[in-house]
Amino acid sequence: MAELNSPSRNKTPQKGISRRSKKLSTRVDLTPMVDLGFLLITFFIFTTSLSQSKVMDLPLPNDSDPIVEMPVKKSGTITLLLGKNHLVYYYEGKQNNGAFPLQSGSFGQIRDVIITKKRNTPSTDFFVIIKPTNTAVYDDVVKALNEMIVNNVKRYALVDATKEEEQEIMMSENNGGK
Repeated sequence: MAELNSPSRNKTPQKGISRRSKKLSTRVDLTPMVDLGFLLITFFIFTTSLSQSKVMDLPLPNDSDPIVEMPVKKSGTITLLLGKNHLVYYYEGKQNNGAFPLQSGSFGQIRDVIITKKRNTPSTDFFVIIKPTNTAVYDDVVKALNEMIVNNVKRYALVDATKEEEQEIMMSENNGGK
């Protein structure tokens, strides 16, 4: 509410001196405005919906189902090894006598490799194996799984890297990458 404060005068004006009108100060009581502000804040907090968490659908096998080995052609397989510093090492096919023809790249380059491999391989033979190493971070695993969804890869597996693969990656990282 607005109030006008006027000082009370006990003195009477003297004769011959004209009295000048005083400007009265105004004081606005902001208590109702603050109450209204808090009511609005409370209303908007209670009526807004919080952001929903984003969840990636990851199909998992049932524990009750028997383990069935899927035949996979070596020529249609690409293996992604997730290393440190967000590097992805990959090779096509299977290891040759313990030797890995490793190549490395970023996730942007891996997308091109997956697209090329998928284009040149029949859809029934195309298979991607994702192997995070001990130096990989969780974010890289999520990015690799996201690449499977983005590139519409129907057949892929997430497995542990072998000791030989990890040693090969460590040698590659010590040499500054390939």
